[in-house]
Amino acid sequence: MTSVIDHPSAIPHAGPPARRMPLSRSVLSGLVVGLAAAIVTFYICHLVVGPGSVRNTELTLAYVAWGIGFLVGIGATNRPLSWALGRAEPTLELDQDLAGKGQGAWRYFRFTTDHKVVGVQYLVMSMVLLAAGGLAALLIRLEVARPGAKVFSIQTYNTIIGMHGLIMVVATIIMITGSFGNFVVPIMIGARDMAFPRLNALSFWLLFAAVPIFLSAPFFGGFQTGWTAYAPLSVQTALGMDAYSVTILFFVFSTAVAAVNIVVTVATMRAPGMSWVRLPILVWSAVASSTLGLFVMPAFLASQYLVVLDRTLGTGFFVSSQGGSQWLYEHLFWFMGHPEVYVIILPAFAVILEMVPVFTRKPLFAYKVAIGGILGVSGLSVLVWAHHMFLTGWSPTASGPFMLTTELISIPTGLAFLAAIGTIWRGKVWLTLPMLYILAFLWNFVIGGVTGLYLADVPTDVQLHGSLFVTAHFHYTLMGGAVMAFLGGVYYWYPKITGRMYDERLARLQFWLLQIGFNITFLAMFYVGLQGEPRRVGDYANQFATGNAVASVGAAILAVSFLLFWYNLLVSSRRGVRASSNPWKAKTLEWMVPTPVPLENFEEIPVIREGPYEYGYLPTEASLSIEQSSEPESAR
Repeated sequence: MTSVIDHPSAIPHAGPPARRMPLSRSVLSGLVVGLAAAIVTFYICHLVVGPGSVRNTELTLAYVAWGIGFLVGIGATNRPLSWALGRAEPTLELDQDLAGKGQGAWRYFRFTTDHKVVGVQYLVMSMVLLAAGGLAALLIRLEVARPGAKVFSIQTYNTIIGMHGLIMVVATIIMITGSFGNFVVPIMIGARDMAFPRLNALSFWLLFAAVPIFLSAPFFGGFQTGWTAYAPLSVQTALGMDAYSVTILFFVFSTAVAAVNIVVTVATMRAPGMSWVRLPILVWSAVASSTLGLFVMPAFLASQYLVVLDRTLGTGFFVSSQGGSQWLYEHLFWFMGHPEVYVIILPAFAVILEMVPVFTRKPLFAYKVAIGGILGVSGLSVLVWAHHMFLTGWSPTASGPFMLTTELISIPTGLAFLAAIGTIWRGKVWLTLPMLYILAFLWNFVIGGVTGLYLADVPTDVQLHGSLFVTAHFHYTLMGGAVMAFLGGVYYWYPKITGRMYDERLARLQFWLLQIGFNITFLAMFYVGLQGEPRRVGDYANQFATGNAVASVGAAILAVSFLLFWYNLLVSSRRGVRASSNPWKAKTLEWMVPTPVPLENFEEIPVIREGPYEYGYLPTEASLSIEQSSEPESAR
């Protein structure tokens, strides 16, 4: 049963309205308190251990103090402390203030509990991280545009490689489940908010606190490990590695809090009539990817916790001379590292399957089969991690079983893919911009999936494992698949989020530049990878020069396309044509509420009478009936 604290509408008036202080519980107060906590902690540690250069222990504790201080300063601990001190329950006015009522744009810079605000915060954070990761990618292409170039030192180049990889992984994990999972999913199920609004806000600000930590890594020597941070190299590298490890600690806690919130929200807060077989496919994927993340992310947390202990206390979990094992790190990392791909790709598939019925005016083909595919991918994904270890020498006899499970996972993946193809087949295709992204996703993901089969088989993986072929493959999967779905989703839900339409001409130009630049860049990488060029190197033989030059030109086109994308969204949010509440004539619940969406989404909880994709049937009614429900919340 939902608590009265979590739903302000259920809280009786008590006491006078709260006096709101503009700078209290904001990102500004968080930055001040966090920075002060880090400086004081570092100074005390420096006094304890004595004079000398900066040490791992001092820096790690300062990072942790920064994160905790930031959360205290932004107000994340206010309610828990009030509860612990036995203070009165919050009033309606206090909870509405916490939800950002009447605060305009300032609510996006505060500890705000409204799930729509948190969704926008995640959306902006995703785009900032994609921009930062893209800048790092341009620097990489600048270094390798021609052989022999030495724009950066080897240490700097390795740090850029690692930062690009981790920033992009974090961005792709949060970009759909964090953004649309927060803004759209509660409305899709007929809920007024998330199950735990304060935890929802906490999940974002934990992530926010981690970003400055990670970006400080270059100022402390960077790290030479790449984004995988293999031990024992990660135990021995520069101080910048401490920033990596502490960042992961905050990030995993953030994803865990968000995942629990999504699962509980969907399980307990669905509107009357919203059975599991009437859920929109995006809701199914949010639950599946969140559950998968809850299961595998703790392994990543454990790996970095042990690295921190090795670096600060001199333990030897990953140092062979002290009885440790580097295989332990690889197992912990890849037990997260490969399922993490599906934590990213399942929501991307769902965005595509969410949009396809709208722009083909057909019910989603094989809806239940697509759900089965999503669940099948989630289950099999935890049985494939060791195909990343074919060349490590660990248990050669296990290669066959892991090769089999890796190939088997293409079956449930194909089910979801075929659901999209089946929906398009003989549909009345409306070639909007989101529909173009659907087609781009299908094209690019096929290339990523087919090339992945070569890396699943031991004989071909032995030849291709360390080459740029692998880099091209996972970019076709994550960027060609997940990022294309994300961009399509941004354009699809942009009218609901901002209340305005984007510039269609500029958006179409950006789309085609993106497709041209992307395919030029990574098809060229396939070519040089098949020739034998290793990845993660700053210099290479002359025989790879042409392919790298072509890839760098493609990367420049990609950069232009993303600049147009951000410009279009930013300008259109102020000057774009005002959008109607349902410009696409879609049938899921988020399109049935006004734009902008009210604070509590629905005046009355809707009663669901049909599925979300019932196109092509008469009478063509909306998928809900706004009726007062007498059904208790716990029965939903």
